[in-house]
Amino acid sequence: MPDSRWRRLLVAMSVAALVAATPACGVTRGDDSRDLLMVIPNAAGGGYDQTGREAVKVMEDGDVTGGDFTVDNIEGAGGTNAFTEMLGDTGDEHTMMIVGLGVVGSLYSFGNDRRLTDATPLAQLISEPEGVLVPGDSPFKTIDDFVQAWTADPDSLAVGGGSSQGGPDHLFPMQLADTVGIDPRDVNYVSYDGGGPLKSALLGAKIDAGFSGLAEFEQQIEEGELRVLAVSGEERQRQPALKDVPTLTESGIDLVFLNWRGVLAPPDIGDERRDELIGYLQEMHDTDAWAATLEQYGWTDDFKTGEDFMAFLEEQDGRVSGTLEDLGLL
Repeated sequence: MPDSRWRRLLVAMSVAALVAATPACGVTRGDDSRDLLMVIPNAAGGGYDQTGREAVKVMEDGDVTGGDFTVDNIEGAGGTNAFTEMLGDTGDEHTMMIVGLGVVGSLYSFGNDRRLTDATPLAQLISEPEGVLVPGDSPFKTIDDFVQAWTADPDSLAVGGGSSQGGPDHLFPMQLADTVGIDPRDVNYVSYDGGGPLKSALLGAKIDAGFSGLAEFEQQIEEGELRVLAVSGEERQRQPALKDVPTLTESGIDLVFLNWRGVLAPPDIGDERRDELIGYLQEMHDTDAWAATLEQYGWTDDFKTGEDFMAFLEEQDGRVSGTLEDLGLL
């Protein structure tokens, strides 16, 4: 394992293990080690963080890998920092990283010429709709209220998302704007590095509306601090706090939009180890515990692996680059 990953795993070891290590033997990890690192490409509290930590919990509780996990949040540049660091860990067979549509977009918006397909695709885990969120005391009570004000003067309303240009929280409002007759280039979009900072902006009324997956906002929605005007899926969400929120299509807006998340490994790991890591994720996916997690967060089971996941990543790259070109951002 490359030095950067070794350092993170060693930091996560218990004090007792560190004390037990001696200069003669050091702290080493043999070829049969089952310990793994899960990299989260933004701050704690966001959708990537939820997905990665829940996946780790299911695997650890079920002893899927036979070892322990360290979870490492690497913030910055919409996930580009974490992804670039992982690419530098070529051949590291003990690291996995959560990715999604947001990282695809960030690579473009931050001028990085690498793509998710440069890593080792393992599995797509989920897809999920997004929601249109406003502060609890917002004058906008329905999605129609918001759209009427937005179309009247797009620049007067600040809308935000937890991803950079090209990420899901950016693509969704741009596609919604286009659908309701607003030139996406007129949208006043504010980018935040993940759901946590976006939540703070909404609660502090720094923006008029936010666009994001909803699982990480559920507590604030239940307590009335935030309100959801509409969701972007084909059907309403199942969670009690969201079951009465209409879809965009129910509200007369012809748009369905889905985000997704999956798992990569660094480049150039062995085929046998790649298949083993995919096997871990497949075993996790097949558990009752993961099924319960999907239900809890309102995520859609959208599991695919290997070549199917690689083809999906290539399609998603084209999805993002095409949208950014249409917006004049590439």
